[in-house]
Amino acid sequence: MKQNESLAREQRGWFEAIHRHPELGNEEFETAALVRQVLTAHGIRLLPCALPTGVVCEIGHGDGPVIGLRADMDALPIQEETDLPYRSEVPGCMHACGHDFHTAALMAAAILLHEAEDTLPGRVRLFFQPAEEITDGALQMIRTGLTDPAELMLSLHTYPFLEPGTVGIREGAVMAAVDQFKVTVTGRGAHAASPHLGLDPIPVLAEITLALQTLVSRRSDPFDQVLLSVTHLEAGNTWNVIPERGELEGTLRTLVPESRAATRERFHRVCRGISEAHGCACEITWMAGPPALYNDVRLCERAKAVAEGLGLRVERQPCSMGGEDFSEYLDAPRKRPGIFIRIGTGGPYASHHPRFTAAPEALFPASVLMAELAKSLLNNPLTGGANDAD
Repeated sequence: MKQNESLAREQRGWFEAIHRHPELGNEEFETAALVRQVLTAHGIRLLPCALPTGVVCEIGHGDGPVIGLRADMDALPIQEETDLPYRSEVPGCMHACGHDFHTAALMAAAILLHEAEDTLPGRVRLFFQPAEEITDGALQMIRTGLTDPAELMLSLHTYPFLEPGTVGIREGAVMAAVDQFKVTVTGRGAHAASPHLGLDPIPVLAEITLALQTLVSRRSDPFDQVLLSVTHLEAGNTWNVIPERGELEGTLRTLVPESRAATRERFHRVCRGISEAHGCACEITWMAGPPALYNDVRLCERAKAVAEGLGLRVERQPCSMGGEDFSEYLDAPRKRPGIFIRIGTGGPYASHHPRFTAAPEALFPASVLMAELAKSLLNNPLTGGANDAD
């Protein structure tokens, strides 16, 4: 792959600067300022964006298709434990999911596209999005209306279990829909020596927890990927008092919308039924997150061809029950095809681990891939509607 050494060195500097100064969701002021500064210095036109930490730019003037490229910018509340010379200088905060990589990759892709701007038969609109980790940033960007012209969307994500020079591409479902729940069971407190005078919420919560496991093992099709995890149980504060209330929290992950709706309905029925059987009140808080993410088949075919043409190795990326709010761009307010590409960045630690790293040598090839894929899609647009596969 042809390497622009000057731009690659400049990009490495942005990547290290963003990594040193990570910012949490909706607090990416310094990161956004750097993105604006670099894009402006390279003559790339910025579009007015109502989000304080969002950046949008556009390249091209043609009347052809509009391609959307997206990168997320926020970090995680994790204390970094790497020995990188550019490790985080912010206590309790680090880029443990590669968003510094994504941002720097898209910045260089913007510059590469700008260098070819006069040859583009359409436009490329690039979105530097805040707050992916709190699953709200994509919806914020969509509400600005700036995503409306995009006919399809492209995004990338670091993947430590593929080596640099390798990309993961998979058609159909690649990431799960994410729902979060909290169940509060209220009974009647009592002395531990007189349980008959109270209504103990603890065995009710335990019974609910066990019953919820059957929603997957006995109520879901074994060939349908459904995951339900209770991750937090809390009740009481001392050894000799039956508490009045307790709560549990967890998450539901699904790939099929019908399974998502059916499992949620069964969840409510189980929690309320068990609570009522024990004479306790039950309050359920359900927080729906991003929908499942589906890669368009035709986009996958095009991306594979472009990647291989650049000398990159292509592997079939694994499906994940993790969530990604890039799916919001494909789901609403208009249905549009999209692709989410895994970029091999090496390393033994998974994302969200305090020792997660992303190999800088994978940066510039990722930028070239995104720029060349966008140019290919402008010069030879897809035909027909969205085309997904499982």
